[in-house]
Amino acid sequence: MTSRRAFLATVAGGLLLAPLAAAQRAGKVYRIGFLWDTPAVWPHALEAFRQGLRDLGWVEGQNIVIEYRWTEGRFDRLPSLVEELVRLKVDLIVAPTSIYTGAAKRATSTIPIVFASHADPIGSGHVASLALTVVMSETMAKSLELLKATVPGLRRVAVIWDPATPSHAPALKAVEATGRALGLRLQPLAVRSVTEFDSAFSAIVQEHAGAVLVLSTPLFMGGAKRLAELAVIHKLPTM
Repeated sequence: MTSRRAFLATVAGGLLLAPLAAAQRAGKVYRIGFLWDTPAVWPHALEAFRQGLRDLGWVEGQNIVIEYRWTEGRFDRLPSLVEELVRLKVDLIVAPTSIYTGAAKRATSTIPIVFASHADPIGSGHVASLALTVVMSETMAKSLELLKATVPGLRRVAVIWDPATPSHAPALKAVEATGRALGLRLQPLAVRSVTEFDSAFSAIVQEHAGAVLVLSTPLFMGGAKRLAELAVIHKLPTM
């Protein structure tokens, strides 16, 4: 969590500083649109985001206003939430992952969009060139390497992914390539809602996987407690 806090502080400092610097000099109050699942998902990371802004002199209610919009697990609400931000004429939209980035990009071509985690921002058409981001393809492949190194005799790994997350298809390809290089057999499991968590772990146990890799997405972060419970119940090392 420490590295995540540090990263989001970097996002706040490095990416938000440039478009807001002129506003600070001019005394204008800037409005930032912030999209996320709920405040309960990674609350420490959310506070790190705010702290990163404060460290640079940007304080909510003084020289910036942050318009928070929460999907609360209902990603079908994203288009209307982004449209609200566009109507408010926010100066910047923070869209932490590819799901939010895609929705924001479809809604506006004029408001700057900042994202943090994305497997293939160029291939998806979300950006023309790559600057600062956490590339999920690399982080998930590295996670698989760590599982291999820490679980003795590991041969088969289940990979839980969400087809509705734009970054998951390229991330899964990267994980599969790493798996082949490590001599691992992978069991990809498409999971689209929290109601499928239990059946996914039943399938994992049936196929005798030795560990589980869960790709990052708001659906799984919001359901992290249940995923952890299932991992403990079935005694499966899980990342």
